[in-house]
Amino acid sequence: MIKRRILNHPTRFLDRLFHHRWAIAALGSVSALSMMAATAVPVSSPPPDGQLQVVEQLALQSQAPLQQGGDFFFREEKIARGDTFGSLMARLGIQDDEAQRFILNAPETQHLHRQLVAGRTISARTTESGELVTLYIPMSGTETVTIIERSDGKLKASEHPLQYETHQVLKSGEIRSTLFGATDAAGIPDSIAIQMAEIFSSDIDFHTDLRRGDHFSLVYEMQYYRGQPARSGRILSAEFVNDGKTYQAFYFDQDGKGAYYSADGKSRKKAFLRSPLEFSRVTSGFSMRLHPILKTWRAHKGVDYGAPTGTRVRATGDGIVAFIGKQGGYGNLVIISHAGGYQTYYAHLKGFASNLRKGSRISQGDHIGYVGQTGWATGPHLHYEFHVKGDAINPLSIAVPTTVPLSASQQPHFRAQARQQLAMLQLLQEAPSARFE
Repeated sequence: MIKRRILNHPTRFLDRLFHHRWAIAALGSVSALSMMAATAVPVSSPPPDGQLQVVEQLALQSQAPLQQGGDFFFREEKIARGDTFGSLMARLGIQDDEAQRFILNAPETQHLHRQLVAGRTISARTTESGELVTLYIPMSGTETVTIIERSDGKLKASEHPLQYETHQVLKSGEIRSTLFGATDAAGIPDSIAIQMAEIFSSDIDFHTDLRRGDHFSLVYEMQYYRGQPARSGRILSAEFVNDGKTYQAFYFDQDGKGAYYSADGKSRKKAFLRSPLEFSRVTSGFSMRLHPILKTWRAHKGVDYGAPTGTRVRATGDGIVAFIGKQGGYGNLVIISHAGGYQTYYAHLKGFASNLRKGSRISQGDHIGYVGQTGWATGPHLHYEFHVKGDAINPLSIAVPTTVPLSASQQPHFRAQARQQLAMLQLLQEAPSARFE
């Protein structure tokens, strides 16, 4: 038996039930989806308005049933360059002609079209059928948010000061098919799923290494506005068990600079990202293959990532642009030279990032181009190569160097903080079938 303080709110779970792309996971069908989850919300600050704080005795071995009923869904999307309200509403899963007419034509919403600033996050609550309930639009250059909501059957827009409350959310789950299938079923935001994949991407290839029965536990921040989830924050701690091997990560902030470390204080950041794309499928591995155009067997010295034309490509490590332009079968190509005799190739690009030139200094994760179909390519994809002192190496298997670990003076503070986070992760592991809200 363990005594645990729980936030009890009848709609909190539904409000945090995110869906990836067009997949909407209804609460009543969670058991049929790709994951069983456990969730707890520890109280680190006063609960948002409208919530009832309850202290209960919980038997960790018991099988607590999932709550049933309700039909509200919450989703957030980052605004991209060139986005319109039409494109954003489509990605947010809003299928509501009345709401679209209101946003496009109502006098009180005309100023909002200038607020679609790339990089900001817009969020929405909808019904299961896609009818808009609430839309949160951050105002550029201010600490305010415009809220479009349906009240008494009518849509209205109003501006409010941003007053977020931050809470820690605990969730755990088991892989049944894919990572996104599991996080969808758990109601974990896409941004948190992407963070988790980035944290463990140097150890786990999320395209090929996942196994049925793999499981993970997370502690992450969620910001609430007026008692409703508004946007996700960072992961504070995570554990992923892949094919029987356990990987852990703990966030540690020092002098305003945060990073992730393993339990022994070693940095989890590697010199190179495992993939130049976020969650694209590997269409052709590092091997000999029948060339699709030349129809001859040739060594394939890289990995092909299938992705839609225009998908952003990122640099996998810090370095300097050694080549940018067209080169034979590679088509549009970027070559980046890195310290230690490493080079990375990014081929078949549709185009290059603006201001990218030969000699440009690049940081890990920087945008360098867009997926295309130039050169010897039969479909849109990115061809990625990893060279060590002139020789092509399989980028999916190479052991890449890590960055500097914590110093001896920082270790005691880190270990104390990591122990607290580990205790919360263990709470979820001990109650894999329970869901606390």
